[in-house]
Amino acid sequence: MGECGAPGDVNSNVLLAPSTGDAQLDKAVWQWLSWDKNQKTKEQIESLLQNGKHKELRARLCCRLTFGTAGLRSAMGAGFCYINDLTVIQSTQGIYKYLERCFSDFKQRGFVVGYDTRGQVTSNCSSKKLAKLTAAVLLAKDVPVYFFSTYVPTPFVPYAVQQLNAVAGVMITASHNRKEDNGYKVYWENGAQITSPHDKEIIKCIEECVEPWNGSWNENLVDTSPLRQDPLKKICDCYMEDLKKICYYRELNVQTALKFVHTSFHGVGHDYVQLAFKAFGFQPPIPVPEQKDPDPDFSTVKCPNPEEGESVLELSLRLAEKESAKVVVATDPDADRLAVAEQQENGCWKVFTGNELAALFGWWMFSCWKENCSEDADVKNVYMLATTVSSKILRAIALKEGFHFEETLPGFKWIGSRVKNLLDNGKEVLFAFEESIGFMCGTSVLDKDGVSAAVVVAEMATYLEGKNLSLAQKLIEIYETYGYHISKTSYFLCYDPPTIKRIFERLRNFDAPQSYPKLCGIYNILHVRDVTTGYDSSQPNKISVLPVSKSSQMITFTFQNGCVATLRTSGTEPKIKYYAEMCALPEQSDRNVLEEELRKLIEALIENFLEPDKNGLIWRSA
Repeated sequence: MGECGAPGDVNSNVLLAPSTGDAQLDKAVWQWLSWDKNQKTKEQIESLLQNGKHKELRARLCCRLTFGTAGLRSAMGAGFCYINDLTVIQSTQGIYKYLERCFSDFKQRGFVVGYDTRGQVTSNCSSKKLAKLTAAVLLAKDVPVYFFSTYVPTPFVPYAVQQLNAVAGVMITASHNRKEDNGYKVYWENGAQITSPHDKEIIKCIEECVEPWNGSWNENLVDTSPLRQDPLKKICDCYMEDLKKICYYRELNVQTALKFVHTSFHGVGHDYVQLAFKAFGFQPPIPVPEQKDPDPDFSTVKCPNPEEGESVLELSLRLAEKESAKVVVATDPDADRLAVAEQQENGCWKVFTGNELAALFGWWMFSCWKENCSEDADVKNVYMLATTVSSKILRAIALKEGFHFEETLPGFKWIGSRVKNLLDNGKEVLFAFEESIGFMCGTSVLDKDGVSAAVVVAEMATYLEGKNLSLAQKLIEIYETYGYHISKTSYFLCYDPPTIKRIFERLRNFDAPQSYPKLCGIYNILHVRDVTTGYDSSQPNKISVLPVSKSSQMITFTFQNGCVATLRTSGTEPKIKYYAEMCALPEQSDRNVLEEELRKLIEALIENFLEPDKNGLIWRSA
């Protein structure tokens, strides 16, 4: 949407609202009050207007949602840059317009709509209601809609798009974000999240049709239209059947005495993880009763993100101790990501990082492939992928075992698209991941999937128990075989976009204009890659191999001591993230030395490049 609202005539039926003294803002206010049929969000704008809160009105009405690493995501509430009934209708109208242009068979193939269990009473906004409005826009235009009759894991939407041969799909979710947020995730016909140029073209189409069409507000169409189908049973059954393709030790699973605890973090995961364990022959995992059922307030955790570690896994760990369960699996609220904890011999719990889990998954998926592949199978046809800010452990395994490893930009949308491309070219993809506990085991779903990852971890733990090994012990074996990869990922909160821009611009003009730093404290920098500008000093032509991504900030430093560190902005939250990893050769096996070196380098990185005190950055709470 352009500055302050959008093109289009204002409905003359709207009562003349008090002027703000700013013609553009007045127009945006009038548009909102004439178009919004949600009484709660309409009243929010009216209240701001009556109270003369023009600055907040401008913040809410004079910018528009844009596609980040996970689609559209923002707080629920009134305004063109928030998630609400009106912005979801506008977004879907734009998508309709774009899909009509791209697919002559759009009205034969249809569209998939799924949703999680988020909601906000003060805005009369819920994921299910937003999903119904998404469906209404399309049904009113005679598009068949596969609308799930209940909440589903996010991976069910891309899976359904492919299974049902739909042209696209939308999942209403904000995944693991704070409870105030919601989002709108778009999948293309290939089953992967949309990437450029689709996202930019959809935004253009949204701007061209911001006024709600006749029928767009009719959320009851989902219950009355003959064009609406419920794909729940078919998709759930097919998904669980496909899952068996990556089950290799069913007999062990049936017999094991190992017990597992599962928490679904007040989200959608419980029923589906239970079914996945059943598909693999396991007894159902023990659910955490306080977190089993959906709760949009996420009332037992300070934040609904299992990546935060032991502090948010408290209830599951205590239940596991009580039940003598050695392994805890935690799916995030939309069940596309997975955290894992294992009780160690000393009684303490180890919560694995995303990078550590990836080392285990990478070893497991390749071992199972090797054990089960046909005699004429070619290891050179096998691929694994990771985002560029994730651990390089798969690269080390690939070099030793002979398969291919590839990197993508951050965000699973890039992985999904690349995997589809590889599959279309006859390649075999075993596993892909991003360090923020997002895993893709197999290729039934071209997105991260916490449901399949949870049951694969259970099978891995069961197999290892038969060898008298824990997951943690196997992880050490993997590092000793392929080289230690010690990583640390964390973040600072920054609510001021100009400050973020200033931090990154300083790095691009460090000692002189257009000159990147050559040192970080005492550490020599070997190479710099800036994906925002497309620069890479390690390439002969100085041009980055990864595509340019101007919409977000990301600079990677390769140090002389073997450390790789990346600073980037989050695509979904007000964060500056840092990722650092020491990649050692197998013969460098002194973990303590590597950890100390990494710790010192991160300190230097924060102090010299981020300057948190000077820039008012808020440290991640422990």
